[in-house]
Amino acid sequence: MEVTDEMVEKLAWLSRLSFNEEEKTAIRADLQDLIAFVDKLKEIDVEGVEPLIHMSQEINVFREDVVRGSVPREEGLKNAPSVAGDFFTVPRALKK
Repeated sequence: MEVTDEMVEKLAWLSRLSFNEEEKTAIRADLQDLIAFVDKLKEIDVEGVEPLIHMSQEINVFREDVVRGSVPREEGLKNAPSVAGDFFTVPRALKK
């Protein structure tokens, strides 16, 4: 696949970027190199190779989920600087 100036311009338009001629030339060369690399990868024989799911051989290094008690609502609201009923009140983040 050959990367053309029209392709670079369309990609620039789609990504809402603007490039001068020197940058377009560099981008076209980089895209051409990228496509050549992908084409080279297609030549590799991967028959019988299992897909890699994780980068290590470790199996589930996460802790077990254990149900634990939680803090009662009254206890959680006890030290709050400002409360409205059963909820914390905080300063408004978005202005209308």
